[in-house]
Amino acid sequence: MANKRKLGRRTDHRNTMLRNQVTSLFENGRIETTISRAKETQKMAEKMISLGKENTLHSRRQAAAYIYKPSTVQKLFDEIAPEYAERNGGYTRVLKLGPRRGDGSERAILELV
Repeated sequence: MANKRKLGRRTDHRNTMLRNQVTSLFENGRIETTISRAKETQKMAEKMISLGKENTLHSRRQAAAYIYKPSTVQKLFDEIAPEYAERNGGYTRVLKLGPRRGDGSERAILELV
């Protein structure tokens, strides 16, 4: 994908950070981060939920290769994906909060709809 944001990180660090954020989003239902990170995490989270809707062995293994915790993969396929069975995309939303006190970067909440 040519349109990925670099987020000021090396490729391996950026991919690890996004995987951690997707895992946290599925565990907790919402996370607070910067707007650019939230938008990148949103892309990957929606892809994982689409895999969960397929519910095949292949899609389960693809999700398990991306999400770190097996319990979170189980939760994705058993609880999260069935909620969106009739929905065609738009599983998450980004809500803007305002500037962060320390450095002034724009904060956002990423949550499951």
